[in-house]
Amino acid sequence: MSRIGKLQIAVPSGVEIKRDEKSHIVTVKGPKGELQQYVDPRIELNLEDGYLHLTRPTDNKRDKSMHGLYRALINNMVTGVSQGFQTKMEVVGVGYKAEAKGDHQLDMGLGYSHNILFDFPKEITVQTINEKGKSPIIILSCIDKQLLGQVANKIRSYRKPEPYKGKGIRFEGEVIRKKAGKSAEK
Repeated sequence: MSRIGKLQIAVPSGVEIKRDEKSHIVTVKGPKGELQQYVDPRIELNLEDGYLHLTRPTDNKRDKSMHGLYRALINNMVTGVSQGFQTKMEVVGVGYKAEAKGDHQLDMGLGYSHNILFDFPKEITVQTINEKGKSPIIILSCIDKQLLGQVANKIRSYRKPEPYKGKGIRFEGEVIRKKAGKSAEK
């Protein structure tokens, strides 16, 4: 049995899970919002005593992989609509800056000849923390974990951390392996 798929999903109070049998769309509603996801028709959902169990019909390779995949996606949906997800990113570098303009736009100065204006989808909210003497911090919040990860990686792609000084946009707590450079050879 799939190690991920066999785990049950705890459904907190205030979270409602429905499955449309025609379109096979699972809808999860909670205090923070509503998410939808297509689930393979071969995967069955059973809600008992506040826990959701997913079962598969056979042990062939495809059914096993779909079992674990949809369990993880539904678990992320339940967590998102009940608690939400948050990602923090640091902008490291002399003269690098980030500033939120409203809830859905970010203005970044990353050493290029022009500032980068990044527009967010309406599902994501952005905040920035700018303290004197510290690197600016970008805080992204959303109920959809997949969308949050995609947007965070898009922001990071504008200036990835370089291996000599570590300048760039990195996730909070990320460790950058630094290279020695030319002076280390002498």
